[in-house]
Amino acid sequence: MSTPRPAARRGLSRRALSHRVLARLAVLSLALGSAVAALPARAEGVLRIAQQFGTLYTPFHVMKEKGLIEQHGKALGIDITVDWSRLSGGSAVNDALLAGNIDIASAGIGPFLTLWDKTRGTAQEVKVVGAFGAQPNFLLSNNPDVKTIKDLTARDRIAMPVAGVSVQARILQLAAEQAFGPGQAKKLDGLMVTLPHPDATAALIGGGTEITAHLSNAPFQNQALKDPKVHKVFSSYDIFGGPVTPTVAYATVKFRQDNPKTYKAFLDAFAEATRWVEAHKQEAAQIYVKVEQSKLDPAFVAEVLSDPEVQYTLVPLGTLKFADFMNRIGAIKAKPASFRDFTFEDLHAASGS
Repeated sequence: MSTPRPAARRGLSRRALSHRVLARLAVLSLALGSAVAALPARAEGVLRIAQQFGTLYTPFHVMKEKGLIEQHGKALGIDITVDWSRLSGGSAVNDALLAGNIDIASAGIGPFLTLWDKTRGTAQEVKVVGAFGAQPNFLLSNNPDVKTIKDLTARDRIAMPVAGVSVQARILQLAAEQAFGPGQAKKLDGLMVTLPHPDATAALIGGGTEITAHLSNAPFQNQALKDPKVHKVFSSYDIFGGPVTPTVAYATVKFRQDNPKTYKAFLDAFAEATRWVEAHKQEAAQIYVKVEQSKLDPAFVAEVLSDPEVQYTLVPLGTLKFADFMNRIGAIKAKPASFRDFTFEDLHAASGS
């Protein structure tokens, strides 16, 4: 029968063992920590992109059809797998970006500015990669009594992708402020109805629903205006005093930092596609119809793309007017001094606004 060791000796042995274990754990922890720190947040070569509806997304259609992102990735020495998804409304896009479900978001400048303001200085800070070009948004109506927004009544309903916060909602709010005076920006908010552009167009043309107006975009506004019952109430260019890039592509600063080659491949492809659409509107129209599986005549889409009011550029235009207005009504806290405050450095050499 063995003799138990004295309590003091047992204590020393346990302490010594404890010190040795802790020392080994510390070394292991340091090694694991160094290994984790050396890894990027996500491996290069995977890109998840969200887009919405309209011909302003034609550069994305061209990128997809021609495999431009993959081509530019190979030029940089990486194979890129691209996943395209379709969402409706800036709120859904922003939620997907914050949840880490997409890498490149695309939405109106209003929803973007809301997210930029919310994430400034945080790990999820977002900035604009590029704009989808300048293009007007029309307020349309099938109510013959509505000549200006002052003619809208409680019986009217105005469709837009997301009531209250979409780029269309902000356009209507600014128009209301101009028409009814300071402090009246949200006077017509109660008339807004959330509806995707295709559904809103069908409702406006078909009639028989509560929808009597639609703050639209191309090609839906052009399609609706072919119907004699539909007329234009105003253009966003009237409200902002000139061309505006209403929709932008954006990403988190962290994604750009962690995936520099994937990001550059996307940016280079986006720029190439934008230039290509400008120079090849007929072919671009055919690609739009093919990718969208649209029933529209390619000649009609080419006419939309060739509208002299449309400018093909990645550089934001008129966006500071959006930001100033949103700051004035309390929608965002920060008031950017320049478009460079909310865009990546790649655009800073250009003359944006």
